[in-house]
Amino acid sequence: MGRTSDARNKILTAARSLLERRGYSALGVAEICKTAEVPKGSFYYFFESKEALALTVIDEQWAAEKRDWEGVLGGDAEPLERLRQLFEATENRQRNGQESCGVVSGCLFGNLTLEMSNQTDAVRERLQQIFEAQVDMVEATIVEAKERGEIAVAEPREAARSVVAQLEGQVLFAKLYNNTSQLSSLWPNCLALLRADDPQVAELA
Repeated sequence: MGRTSDARNKILTAARSLLERRGYSALGVAEICKTAEVPKGSFYYFFESKEALALTVIDEQWAAEKRDWEGVLGGDAEPLERLRQLFEATENRQRNGQESCGVVSGCLFGNLTLEMSNQTDAVRERLQQIFEAQVDMVEATIVEAKERGEIAVAEPREAARSVVAQLEGQVLFAKLYNNTSQLSSLWPNCLALLRADDPQVAELA
């Protein structure tokens, strides 16, 4: 059982790394198995297709990231401080990735959205669910900040979508230019988007 589990973990680790660096379309089962150092038969023992493997990688990646998002946005700090911490965590993750492998890998979900959203319904639906979950968490934080009079947005849901879109977009730029300094404007842009410096906020406070 231990060897079986080890082989599956090797395949998932190899697939995650290759998907981040090379994408889905150019990736073959043979290359995944070679990188994982497992026989090809092991792949089909665990996964019926490359798509099934991609969905598993997405699910496991989101399970880990969701814990991080919940840990930050569900913390004890004030709402805007929690959002700032989320952006800092994103920047640090990209910087650490660049230091370890030499390139900014970007967001796995964003990368696959650009590449695969029009190819398979299963992947598109799974990615939609993940981004909706991110919007849900950000929206709850924005609602708190609005109730405290710290921001002046009319529609928290739409503001949350814009925050998540900005986060994904800046990570995409960081990947494109292989430069994490592209992420330094995340927080000031978020404050502007949420109208945190709007004169009306002072009146509401």
